[in-house]
Amino acid sequence: MQKSGDEMHKEILIENIDKIHTTEMGVGRIQKNLEIIEEPVSYCISKLKQENSEVVKKGKNYYVNVDDCIITINSSSFTIITAHKVK
Repeated sequence: MQKSGDEMHKEILIENIDKIHTTEMGVGRIQKNLEIIEEPVSYCISKLKQENSEVVKKGKNYYVNVDDCIITINSSSFTIITAHKVK
């Protein structure tokens, strides 16, 4: 059975999980937006790994939709740009 584009995008992120990171400014932005105190890269990776996470690619970014939040990851650098709660 052929995989959908969304499943392939999720696989690509999982295969490159060691490359996923954020900037110093991104740390504070993600913690503030998601209202978390945890280290944000580990938090976002754990969300990505969840069975119910969905990944779509639009332009140069991946968007991980899971548990009422959307995590934006650059597709070439694997930088977590931002994350927001879905309103």
